[in-house]
Amino acid sequence: MRWMPQEPDGRLIVVNIPEFVLHVYDGKNKVFDINVVVGKDGHNTTIFSDKLTTIVFSPYWNVPRSIVKSEIEPAIKKDPKYLQKHNMESTGQSNGLPVVRQKPGGDNSNGKVKFLFQNSCNIYFQDTPAKELFNKSVRAFSHGCIRLAEPEKLADYLLKDNSKWTDEKINDAMNSGNEQFVALKNP
Repeated sequence: MRWMPQEPDGRLIVVNIPEFVLHVYDGKNKVFDINVVVGKDGHNTTIFSDKLTTIVFSPYWNVPRSIVKSEIEPAIKKDPKYLQKHNMESTGQSNGLPVVRQKPGGDNSNGKVKFLFQNSCNIYFQDTPAKELFNKSVRAFSHGCIRLAEPEKLADYLLKDNSKWTDEKINDAMNSGNEQFVALKNP
């Protein structure tokens, strides 16, 4: 950020990867911080800058090919009911690998909400069912995406100017089990 010609105006979200903290600013004023989990060695979180454009409530998790190949396929070979036991489904084949997604729900690896950027790295913010990871001092456990300790707090903040999205409605959408995309009026 030091090499940017000027500080961005308006709302700004900065993730300090080695600190394991997300900072939210409104102009120069810090609004709040959220502890995060970032990518582990070999799956490091990529550094990028872009606009957060969309919130997805009760998301599917479309399992990346690399994870299907290295983790899911071997697990299916050991236990043919692996997908069913983990609330997953195969939606077809692509280049000899199954296309796998995890259905919305409490055990979904994306948790109950994710936040999308338009970036080529396929990095996004997400909830997680693995809440115990936030108790660790070093929080590098993901495959690259950024997991949030308090995702509902960020959703509330991003939708605060939209009267349709009350705290109750956000909570209902996070727990509905039906995937819902919400484009932000002000990315």
